[in-house]
Amino acid sequence: MSANPTDKTSDNFLRRTLKRRHVNLIAVGGAIGTGLFVGTGTSISSAGPGGAVLSYLIIGAAIFFMMSALGEMVTHRPVAGAFETYTGEYVEPALGFVVGWTYWYSCAMTIAVELVASSIVMKFWFPESPSWVWSLAFITIILSLNLFSARVYGEGEFWFASIKVVTIIVFLIVGMAMIAGIVSGHTAGWSQWTAGDAPFVGGVTGTVGVFMVAGFSFIGVESAAVAAGEAEDPRRTMPRAINSVFWRILLFYVGAIVVVSTLIPYTDPNLLTASESNIAASPFTLVFERTGLAAAAAVMNAVVLTSLLSAGNSTLYVGSRLLYSMAASGKAPRAFGRTSRNGVPVRGLIVTVSISLLGFLSSLVGDSVAYSWFYNATGLTGFIVWLGVCIAHVRFRRALRAQGRRVEELSYRAKLYPFGTWFALIVFVGVILGQGLNLILAGELSWYGVLVAYIGLPIAIALWAGYKIVTRTGPRPVGEIELDHTLDAVDL
Repeated sequence: MSANPTDKTSDNFLRRTLKRRHVNLIAVGGAIGTGLFVGTGTSISSAGPGGAVLSYLIIGAAIFFMMSALGEMVTHRPVAGAFETYTGEYVEPALGFVVGWTYWYSCAMTIAVELVASSIVMKFWFPESPSWVWSLAFITIILSLNLFSARVYGEGEFWFASIKVVTIIVFLIVGMAMIAGIVSGHTAGWSQWTAGDAPFVGGVTGTVGVFMVAGFSFIGVESAAVAAGEAEDPRRTMPRAINSVFWRILLFYVGAIVVVSTLIPYTDPNLLTASESNIAASPFTLVFERTGLAAAAAVMNAVVLTSLLSAGNSTLYVGSRLLYSMAASGKAPRAFGRTSRNGVPVRGLIVTVSISLLGFLSSLVGDSVAYSWFYNATGLTGFIVWLGVCIAHVRFRRALRAQGRRVEELSYRAKLYPFGTWFALIVFVGVILGQGLNLILAGELSWYGVLVAYIGLPIAIALWAGYKIVTRTGPRPVGEIELDHTLDAVDL
């Protein structure tokens, strides 16, 4: 028996147990990760303070409009499949198949990467310890949080995200106090913005080159939409969570870049060496150390660890729900549509964890080349999903108009449509096609580099073509797209 989310007499449906505070923190937690804590230094070094801020503002604006479009569809039809469901039903089944399976694969591989990163972070405190011990502990924690119920997952994500949010707020307050000369460690003023080639290092190419870095930093923000299938009162909860994403991105990312680039010269070599294995070079660590906090590196290492746990926790949740949704629509084996008594798709959780462990084990045995190829194949997945969301939204609006429906019927409406959705669509297409730009800028253009940068595209095209050949399906005319679903009324 396949999952039937509308049948309350069946055990095979999800429960709406995620509260508003859970969804709000899931939204912001998905947008904040190690890309902010350790990756912003590279952006500042490459494009200068002005170039980095401008890049994150443009990408942030595109993501805001994309999330606003997604929010409109999520509020109209709050389902666990979210972007997989909308691309499959509002555009065509083949696109939904591509979005669902590529994103699920990306989830599994991302967990594998987080396993490796968690062991690296723990070696900061226990340098002689075996890596597998920490990876096993990491996977046990996130699997346990996901196995019990959606509410337990949401509670874990709430606290993981809260730690990140508090850290950023403290950082911004301390940083602005240093800039104003209230706290020692920096000469008051904004001299770093006018030194050398600042504020725009490398001109237009330097700024454009950071677009890809900024985009990759934000991947995961769309995961909040998947929570709509298990959120209490999603018609009120989801719009508020969606609306808050942009302002938090603006405050956290842009605010952090402004503080870092004002306090640390863009020429500082430490900005290029920050990573999970070198937390001491994180821009956050450097700023806290200048205030006299001796344990700054240890504190930031702990924050990065919670970021990894948060990413793994959220990614496992999203991967299992995608399998559940695809099973219900016939794009995945029906077994993944079964849930536990608590409404948890356990089989989806187990298979997602199993694939991620295989990816991790392949790196242990030295097959690093194959592993890097698999990982790079997931690199474009976030952008493909975002692009699919924009296309689905355009089709959704056209279906409303073609069927004589009024936009005023929607309980939440996307901001500045059609400009906003088309702006985001154009930006994402530009980022996808411009993946090789960094190779050109670095003078490392080669056939191998281009193939690795774009390997995700042929995989997506192959999945799309294969599904169409087997099923012989095509886009449904906008006048025939189903806009009313009984699922909308479930537990609302």
